[in-house]
Amino acid sequence: MQNAIRDWSDALWNAFANAIAILLGAIPKIVAFLVIIIIGWIIASIIAKIINTILNTIRFNDLSERSGFSGFVNNVGLKTDASGFISLVVKWFIRLIVLIAAFDALGLPQVSDVLRQFVLWIPNLIVALIIIVIGGLAANALSGLVLGAAKNAQLGNPELLAAVARVAVWGFTIVIAVNQIGVAQTIVNTLFTAVVGALALAVGLAFGLGGRETAAEIVKRWYEDKK
Repeated sequence: MQNAIRDWSDALWNAFANAIAILLGAIPKIVAFLVIIIIGWIIASIIAKIINTILNTIRFNDLSERSGFSGFVNNVGLKTDASGFISLVVKWFIRLIVLIAAFDALGLPQVSDVLRQFVLWIPNLIVALIIIVIGGLAANALSGLVLGAAKNAQLGNPELLAAVARVAVWGFTIVIAVNQIGVAQTIVNTLFTAVVGALALAVGLAFGLGGRETAAEIVKRWYEDKK
């Protein structure tokens, strides 16, 4: 009986000693993990503030307003402006890199590998955002050109033609951006094809209904000149 009690006591003591040894061995890793997180979080916040200041200095928000990117940020539901959104993306990009280093120090490479794959995808997201900004500027510029040209040519429904031009450019922009980030490419491409067909039909109706009088006048003048 005493031997059995002694065996159980030894087993419990060995288990407790092993647990203490594991805990003491993990303390340096835990401390390194926390230090990396704290320092990395602070550095990420500082860099984000610097980027936000630079973007405000170069009036990035004004550019975003003209391109429609600010509207996109507002629709996402973020309570910030375009400069703040870019700064937020950069801050969390740096923090993810910090997390990778921290989990490596903690001895959890599986978690680091998952985060590393996500970090490698973020540059595609940044490029997609740049594409959206440029596409928005191009859409507004082309819409203005089409509106002015349609009015000068006295075509019917110039506002509709300008809207069609804007939507078409935005459609191309969204397809390029989605292909860049690799999300639901087949579905988006199919939807874009359908939208292009609808826009073509709208343009045809605009010319056929709103521009028939103008077209008749042009044909009449051409006929009289030939006389």
